[in-house]
Amino acid sequence: MFKILLIEDDETLFKEIKDRLTDWQYDVYGVKDFQKVMENFADVQPDLVIIDIQLPKFDGFHWCRMIREHSNVPIVFLSSRDHPTDVVMSMNLGADDFIQKPFHFEVLIAKIQAILRRVYNYSSTSSDLKMWMGATIDLESNRVKNDQGVIELTKNEIFILKLLVERKNKVVSREDLMNLLWDDDRFVSDNTLTVNVNRLRKKLSEIGLGDAIETKVGQGYIALEQVET
Repeated sequence: MFKILLIEDDETLFKEIKDRLTDWQYDVYGVKDFQKVMENFADVQPDLVIIDIQLPKFDGFHWCRMIREHSNVPIVFLSSRDHPTDVVMSMNLGADDFIQKPFHFEVLIAKIQAILRRVYNYSSTSSDLKMWMGATIDLESNRVKNDQGVIELTKNEIFILKLLVERKNKVVSREDLMNLLWDDDRFVSDNTLTVNVNRLRKKLSEIGLGDAIETKVGQGYIALEQVET
């Protein structure tokens, strides 16, 4: 049974979400002292975190940063704030999704199921190691390593890289990526994919592979077999 840490200070909404998720056989844990979120995180060791932006003491962005310093666990933001910069900030901090309040519980459940299926099923198939452009992609640890260093990716980033590398030198459409990532593109914004790919490229540039993923305007993305010089 998957464990979910729900960081939400609205007690009524917390109970409603917990009851609905419990009906779907998830173990849901909350936070009582919002100065001790990381202590709760360490105690629960959740498989997924759902976090509001507006919280007592520190906002959700702060706690997302803190969690990302220690873990690549999937993180979903749940917020009534609807400014595009909030979505971009969430993705840049390493969140896997952003759901705006009010929301339909069917959408929340579908997103949680897709993320958990993607994160905890794919890495157990075939080999956990892939070679690309002189680098080793470790699907188990979410790391990419070559002679220039090591980078750590989020679950979304490693999955996007895996999909592109498996089809290297072939264009993968944005629609295909969204369907493969989130199972149903009705539940994901086009901007979310753009942010994830840009963040992946930025990290790859740290080990000299920033140009190894190209954008094909109007088509999608392509992972190159080698970069022309």
